[in-house]
Parts: sequence; structure tokens; C-alpha cells
Amino acid sequence: MLTILYNDRCPICRAEIAHYRRLAARHDARIRFADLHDAPLAEWGLDRDRAMRRLHAVQGETLLDGVDAFLALWRALPYWRWLAGLVALPGIRHLAALVYDRALAPWLHARSRRRAAACSQGG
Repeated sequence: MLTILYNDRCPICRAEIAHYRRLAARHDARIRFADLHDAPLAEWGLDRDRAMRRLHAVQGETLLDGVDAFLALWRALPYWRWLAGLVALPGIRHLAALVYDRALAPWLHARSRRRAAACSQGG
């Protein structure tokens, strides 16, 4: 069983996971989706801040994050396996990890923090 840990309070993350969830349900994929705000993070050696910084997955006893978590998810889903195969290629995997680690994940995390701060201030 693959467990995908995601931030349900992030609208972009929620929309992307909703797509994956529908596809997984339609094809009986063995994937569980867990909102990091309700998940047993300590069991996976995570705290909330670390969990919010990037996508995580648990496959068996292995904690995956970033591009590795996406690869595990895409490999488990029809229509996405081709992308997993492409992104897993050595040069492409390195570039994808660089873009995700240096640009996309930090941008999504900062956006989520700003949104949470605005909500806590009533706006």
C-alpha cells in the first residue's frame, strides 16, 4: 500500500490530489491519501513543518519525499506511468528534483504559509 501525505489546506495540493484520488478510485489503485493535518506524522519521523514543505509518501517501511514521492504515485496510477518512466531517467530526474526542490516546493510552502497567516488574521 502506498500512502500519499499531502496538505489538504493548500488549494493547489488539494486539487492535484483530488485528481489522483479520483483516478486511483476508478482503477482500484492501492493508494491511501492522508491529510498531513490528521496523519500520524511522528510515526513517519516527520513534524508538521517538514511535512508541509514537500510531498511525502510511505511505501512499505520507506518514507519518500519530493520527486521520489511523485514517482511512486505516478507509477501506481494508469495514465501517469509514462511520466514516471520519463522523469526517472537520470538526467531528467536530476533536473526535475532541482526544479521541485529549489522552486516549486518552496513556492508552494511559502504560499501556504501566507494563506494560513491571512486566515488566522481574519482575512
